[in-house]
Amino acid sequence: MIETSKRMLAVLLLLGSPFLLGTAQDNDTAAINRFISSQESLKNGYQAEGIRTVVTGDLNHDGVPDTAVLYTLEGQNRSNNYLQYLAVFLRRNGRLVHIAHKEVGGKSFRAIELTSIKDNVIMLKTTDYGEKDPTCCPTIEGSTRYVLNGARLKELGSKQSGR
Repeated sequence: MIETSKRMLAVLLLLGSPFLLGTAQDNDTAAINRFISSQESLKNGYQAEGIRTVVTGDLNHDGVPDTAVLYTLEGQNRSNNYLQYLAVFLRRNGRLVHIAHKEVGGKSFRAIELTSIKDNVIMLKTTDYGEKDPTCCPTIEGSTRYVLNGARLKELGSKQSGR
């Protein structure tokens, strides 16, 4: 009887695991959505749909996967401008908590693509503007890296790979 109960408990735990995982992912998405929504109000713009990038990896040397999010706000004050932001969320007591964010790209600045977190460093691809590039179309490919330094994001430097 006890052995059967143990087996049933194991089966229930296995069946419940996808539900529990889904709930954790839903909570993470909700935390990110709340933060970006607050930024939309603060910056008087709206999030560009379908281009948010989320990657996970340890950012504060505690061995626990944290989250970096690249999102774009556009239409600030009814303009045709757009800005790209990098936000960092650390996992505390099983939940994501916003720690830092920074403007990292945008129209007439550079285009950014979040690629990964490696060895506590956020890795990004960049496309910078050449001297004669129109504002729609930067052409100079490169990369940059950011680290979490306390409660701030610090750029470690960018490299251009040329045209």
